[in-house]
Amino acid sequence: MRIAIVGCGNMGLAFASAFLHYNLVARPDLLLVARHAAHCQRLGQQRPDLLVTELSTAIAEYGVVLVAVKPQDFSQVATALRAVLRPEQVVVSIMAGIPMARLQRELGHRQVMRAMPNAPALLGMGITGFSAAPEVERSRLHEVENLLNATGRSIFLEDESLLDAVTAVSGSGPAYFYFLVQAMMQAGQEMGFSESVAGLLVKQTMLGAYHLLNSSALSPDELIATVASKGGTTEAALREFRAGGLAETLIAGMKAAQHRATELAGE
Repeated sequence: MRIAIVGCGNMGLAFASAFLHYNLVARPDLLLVARHAAHCQRLGQQRPDLLVTELSTAIAEYGVVLVAVKPQDFSQVATALRAVLRPEQVVVSIMAGIPMARLQRELGHRQVMRAMPNAPALLGMGITGFSAAPEVERSRLHEVENLLNATGRSIFLEDESLLDAVTAVSGSGPAYFYFLVQAMMQAGQEMGFSESVAGLLVKQTMLGAYHLLNSSALSPDELIATVASKGGTTEAALREFRAGGLAETLIAGMKAAQHRATELAGE
């Protein structure tokens, strides 16, 4: 399999590294495509082990074209890509907010897929939701699924509109987690801990809690009950959270993210 990655920011390079790490593509079969000569030069210095070029007809030689540019740069990139794409190539977009109908229209290309990864893909621990246009052959869909799984796990969605929900739940999700961690660390400091000690306590607690959740047959409610004794400290904290509408606020925020993702698709 030969893969060209157009737009090599953090996420594009994360995918490139994952493809190589799991031997899904040989180094000579992976092409990094930069938009400008200066970026091309910097990228070549950063990854001297890989083929690096500006956007050119060379892309036509690669079966899968992964588009990882910023959404606001897509129209400009699409003009150049449209001139070099061949009908049998599969274009996979990891740009937020750009629906497949627009990809097909601006690229003049039918075989397109859309994927929404998240930041932990940088560590090979991400989750990616993806959809495919009807024109994408099943065998090609499975090829792309294997590529996406190199950065963690993936889930195929028949209904493309659900990718807006993926954006809100998992795409933006790491920021919600960091927000909660930040609040807990601030509370720890207000209780007298140094920033480093508060950070250690909170981060290790989150890590351990995740592994318990991931390995247990118990539901989140049941796990909460194992920690919250009647009349105890945890119950006192949970009572404050519920009184302040913490769960409702979190849900409302995630729905706002979903709504914004839908708005971006129409802009």
